[in-house]
Amino acid sequence: MDCKELLVAREGRIGRIRLNRPNALNSLTLNMVRDFTRALAEFVREPDVVAILVTGEGERGFCAGGDIRKLYELRDGDKSYYRDFWREEYQLNAMIAACSKPYVVIMDGLVMGGGVGLSAHGNCRIVTERTRLAMPETSIGFVPDVGGTWLLAQAAGAGVYMGLSGATVSAADAIHAGFADHFVYSHQLGELIRQVAGAHTAQDVAAVLQYFSRRLEPGELAQNRATLRKLAKSKNVEEALAALLGDGSDFARSAAKAIARNSPTSLKATYALLQRARDARSLEQCLTNEYRAACGLLESHDLYEGIRAAIVDKDPAPKWRPATLEEVDEASVRKILAGDGSSEPLFPFA
Repeated sequence: MDCKELLVAREGRIGRIRLNRPNALNSLTLNMVRDFTRALAEFVREPDVVAILVTGEGERGFCAGGDIRKLYELRDGDKSYYRDFWREEYQLNAMIAACSKPYVVIMDGLVMGGGVGLSAHGNCRIVTERTRLAMPETSIGFVPDVGGTWLLAQAAGAGVYMGLSGATVSAADAIHAGFADHFVYSHQLGELIRQVAGAHTAQDVAAVLQYFSRRLEPGELAQNRATLRKLAKSKNVEEALAALLGDGSDFARSAAKAIARNSPTSLKATYALLQRARDARSLEQCLTNEYRAACGLLESHDLYEGIRAAIVDKDPAPKWRPATLEEVDEASVRKILAGDGSSEPLFPFA
């Protein structure tokens, strides 16, 4: 089942899946999503496979998300590729969450956007001292997706902060916010992989993870719990910013600054999705809401301006339209959240 962008193999009683686009930080393509889905389904079906091990090739990161440069290139053309990409990616995210076997994922290095979707819904999530995790979508005129709103909503104020600011967090904060389970030093990953690959039962896998797992000191999010609790009580983005500005701490001022430079439209749409996620009964419900919003943004100005600024021109001052939160009307947010009528993800295993 090997292919250029995804490497799939059996090692003993373990099914291995390796993202193999290291020069692109293992950014996902539609073919990778499809191959990953087939591989995972096959490993789950095989009775003698006791666990799935997922890693990213290269030294820089597990996965930087979807290939958004391609989306920018399609800005004036047929965008059906991305409707298909998101639909199938979100179905895969739900499939990972429903995996009945140990799904061991090593979140070493950079983990962003779609990389979060491939990892944080798993049941055995490993981070290292090199892990840098983020949901940076509001900085490119998009919204947290791949089930991100489900995860962020469960993280309360820390999730609101991560979702609105797009902040990059450490291993300790990834665990604190519920995106990961185990911390393992990067120099021990080779031996951990060797021992997992030699496991004969799910209990063997759990024992290996427990053996290598280490405790961490509280990270920045844990240290600023009191400030972040104020965000959880905010009714909208404006209240969240006011709470931060009124806090007075260095962390709060930095957080407010980070949020304020992101797309006002994306901030409003993200907050609305987080509110819906708080009341959602399932990950699948959040994925459907995110899919509608993603499709609703396909014709927006800010999505392509954000990608241009961040990826194409490396411009630190994207020109958002509208430029302020006050100018974003509720009708435009509702239109985004309603989507464009595209066929939505199906979740037969929900």
